[in-house]
Amino acid sequence: MLRKGRLEEIFSKALYADDPKLYSVYYRDFDSLLEVSLSEFVKASENFELIPASRVTKITKQGKVLYSKKNPQI
Repeated sequence: MLRKGRLEEIFSKALYADDPKLYSVYYRDFDSLLEVSLSEFVKASENFELIPASRVTKITKQGKVLYSKKNPQI
């Protein structure tokens, strides 16, 4: 599952106390960066089994950056 910390807080709040469709998740997929809604990410990652949280580089909510890795490596 997710590492404890900021990512876990954001995902938990978005999934259980807010509308996950308002959130965008940016993650590394091989040598590219993909953007999907948070709810799409949870489905595609099969609850972080196929796409680990370590590949998440940024999370935004309606354009506002909530989480960003300092040096995302693509």
